[in-house]
Amino acid sequence: MLAITDLSLRLAGRLLIDQSSVQITPGSRVGLVGRNGTGKSTLFKVIRGELAAEHGSVTLPPRWSVGSLAQEAPNGPESLISVVLKADLERDALLAEAESATDPHRIAEIQTRLVDIDAHSAPSRAAAILSGLGFSAADQLRPCAEFSGGWRMRVALAATLFAAPDLLLLDEPTNYLDLEGTLWLEDHLAHYPRTVIVISHDRDLLESSVDQILHLERGKLTLYKGTYSSFEEQRAARELLDAKQVKRQEAERARLQAFVDRFKAKASKARQAQSRVKMLERLKPITALVTEDVREIRFPAPEKILSPPIIALDNASVGYDPAASVLGRVTLRIDNDDRIALLGANGNGKSTLVKLLAGRLAPFSGRVTRADKLSIAYFAQHQLDELNEDASAYDHVRKLMGDAPEAKVRARAGAIGFSGKAADTKVGKLSGGEKARLLLGLATFFGPNMIILDEPTNHLDIDSRAALAEAINEFPGAVIMVSHDRYLIEACADRLWIVADRTVTNYDGDLDEYRRLVLSARNGEPAPRERSAPSEKPQRARSDNRGSLKKRITEAEAEIARVSDIITKIDTALALPDIFTRDPKQAAQLSKARANAADALARAEEQWLEASAQFDEAAG
Repeated sequence: MLAITDLSLRLAGRLLIDQSSVQITPGSRVGLVGRNGTGKSTLFKVIRGELAAEHGSVTLPPRWSVGSLAQEAPNGPESLISVVLKADLERDALLAEAESATDPHRIAEIQTRLVDIDAHSAPSRAAAILSGLGFSAADQLRPCAEFSGGWRMRVALAATLFAAPDLLLLDEPTNYLDLEGTLWLEDHLAHYPRTVIVISHDRDLLESSVDQILHLERGKLTLYKGTYSSFEEQRAARELLDAKQVKRQEAERARLQAFVDRFKAKASKARQAQSRVKMLERLKPITALVTEDVREIRFPAPEKILSPPIIALDNASVGYDPAASVLGRVTLRIDNDDRIALLGANGNGKSTLVKLLAGRLAPFSGRVTRADKLSIAYFAQHQLDELNEDASAYDHVRKLMGDAPEAKVRARAGAIGFSGKAADTKVGKLSGGEKARLLLGLATFFGPNMIILDEPTNHLDIDSRAALAEAINEFPGAVIMVSHDRYLIEACADRLWIVADRTVTNYDGDLDEYRRLVLSARNGEPAPRERSAPSEKPQRARSDNRGSLKKRITEAEAEIARVSDIITKIDTALALPDIFTRDPKQAAQLSKARANAADALARAEEQWLEASAQFDEAAG
């Protein structure tokens, strides 16, 4: 097993892990979670033997192989399939030796071992992994050098998975993937036959792919059995228990101190008072598990709500070369309150579509109609490199506010999450998550009518992703999302568009259906039967209408159940006797969320009543 014993780890003078111990049994699938900067990636370096611990030890079984994603993407003339196959070092060495071996006994040993490690099926296994990560059969034969850095990192991930080490260490593997690749990886890790530890802020990956959660917080490692939702429940219960213990200890301290203060001057009670002093000294303080505050993310509301549609595309085509458009025959509309997620593998044109919507690309043909005075905010991960590394958050905000007074500039910097000294920290010293928060604040600074978010979660931890989802849901304008984070899509999107086959189509299913579709396609299985297209025969019109109404009723019932469950959980949290005194900010947020959920429940019930009445009428 992997044994971490009394480990203390310090980096650049900062104590990251303080005398922590944990044991991980073989075959465990573990999600390593914690806020950005707590030391998760540094712990991986210690496990790999790249960094020495200040105190304690990390021990592995003697013959265990350890694999992790390479820091540099492979590059060169070799084909993708060749790069992946070479990741199995033993197979590669045996095949090379088989070419030159002359001793009959050694040749027999080599061939026996090749059979034992199933070497002859290796090409098909490697091809299946590459296919799952989004590479076509033709792509797998192309040289690595022909692909961009992001795609080559996928090749590195494929090689790591193919090698199937005894201990697989993955640090934010979904950062290089689209939603389709992420769905495949979740399924692959859920069936990984050996031990895996994955650092991830992706709730759905932690929910579907791991059976334990290793939490790193305030220098301590704590192992929880179960998925991420189970971890949240166990941790909440532990926080409540520790809070009660702290309260009891404070009462005991007060009682002992009162006795000492009252009787220390009386000779007859001096011995008892001294005894109480020693008891106080032996009473070690209990540290309650206090959740660190998560800075809110807020998007300024637009000054004016525009008349819908705010954007309409009519048979538009767009791309970078008029002779070979990326997308064609695109007809769609976007209204003020739309929450739209774009689905489709990388390379199918999602970024091209958002550039067209943002006005950064002009259509080759067709028509694009925009509402008058439409304001669009555009966030993309590559823009992080456009921030001035030598300037502070204050400097970036000042640039947008001209001659505004100092106090107003600092107030706006604080509103986007950079108050006090944080506003004066150089961008070059900010973490990836802090840079993403800054860029989100700058992109939406003037209250846009529509926000386009292209992979906004890559550098955000789990709590910050939840804050982003809340900000999206509270924003009164339209939001277009490209994201591999299923939690964000499910929490915010009410419409799904698929970008594939050089066009854009509306998807009527949910993400669970889409997941089954993706996995069946990438695992080479027959695709689930698509919904039958509506018949054009007049006599079927009434039946089709009833089917549509039945679907609306089912969707409304599901929404009522979902929102009711949320309200129940919020009510349970608000029922805690000390929540308003222990954490008034959280209590206020819960109360606000309760009110929003009640409004959503009322809307869902109204939709159910309306659809049910229409269904009864159609049934005659």
